[in-house]
Amino acid sequence: MKIVVTGSRGFIGKNLCISLREENHEVLEIHRDTPKIAALSHLSEADFVFHLAGVNRPESPIEFKQGNIEFTQFIVDGLINSENGVPLVLASSTQASDNNDYGKSKLFAEKIIESYSKATGNSGYILRLPNVFGKWCKPNYNSFVATFCDNIMRDKEIVINDHAAKVTLAYIDDVCASFMKLIEDKPESGFHYIQNQYESTVGEVAEILTGFKGVRKSLVTGKVGVGLNRALYATFLSYAQPKDFSYAVPSYADNRGVFCEMLKTRDSGQFSYFTALPGITRGGHYHHTKNEKFLVIKGQAEFKFENISTAERHQLTVNGDAPEIVETVPGWSHDITNIGDDELIVMLWANEIFDRERPDTFAKELF
Repeated sequence: MKIVVTGSRGFIGKNLCISLREENHEVLEIHRDTPKIAALSHLSEADFVFHLAGVNRPESPIEFKQGNIEFTQFIVDGLINSENGVPLVLASSTQASDNNDYGKSKLFAEKIIESYSKATGNSGYILRLPNVFGKWCKPNYNSFVATFCDNIMRDKEIVINDHAAKVTLAYIDDVCASFMKLIEDKPESGFHYIQNQYESTVGEVAEILTGFKGVRKSLVTGKVGVGLNRALYATFLSYAQPKDFSYAVPSYADNRGVFCEMLKTRDSGQFSYFTALPGITRGGHYHHTKNEKFLVIKGQAEFKFENISTAERHQLTVNGDAPEIVETVPGWSHDITNIGDDELIVMLWANEIFDRERPDTFAKELF
């Protein structure tokens, strides 16, 4: 399918063009440098049109009329004159309901789309976008999230006028998915909405983003796998410079090998790894509550277990060539010995962060 995207070099446009190409659509881009003749040619070939181009921070209010009203009319006229009856999507704004120059211009653009749909019978879709954030959004422009991410990543101060100010946010991936869904579902003309919008405050967003910066030192990550935190974390990382793509973590070495912590969570434990030289035994202790999972990555290891109450014993051999989780059980003392000829490398997960004041680790040698 040939799909026209206006404003293709903008924040939303760049992301949408990539999403469309991932689905093997042919994207015909219209941007500031596209000659009008080329733009009209693209419109005449299109099977679907996403009209994202617009003006929101002009040097003069007249640019609202030129960029949001007149250019929308140009797109519509181009489709009508070429007799190309295709669906047309307008990226509008929640500010279309506000009494300001920008909002009025977006509202006028909406009416142009509605008129196009009624006059031609072609589908016309309007999506009023809230504050959209995500990768490639320009900082110090029209997204406070982008500005905060950029400043925090560079150790610059962020300025907050009202911590309690309420905001409605939409993540760029969800915006693109909502646009793409219009192609697939072919719904009725009219207003449609972005899925997964988030209600928050400026202060809450700033607190979340600031917390991400500290993870590299504390190694303690928050819940970044779902919802707003997931989207904000991905956005925050996208503002890293190549020099920030890596960071050191603590490593402790002795005559047995190396122990290195990788990542900690507040409520789901921590990840680390250790090594052991041939013949070296690590462990020799038990826990009352703590649980650990071991995965031998390289080498051959012998695990020994002994019940501290009944003295029941168990042992097993694990090889890195056949991945197998070995789990410690509360009340059983355990150790691990490198019985191979090479260095042993073991990944370790513990269900809680190590607490030096209450380590729940008691020495007891095994048989």
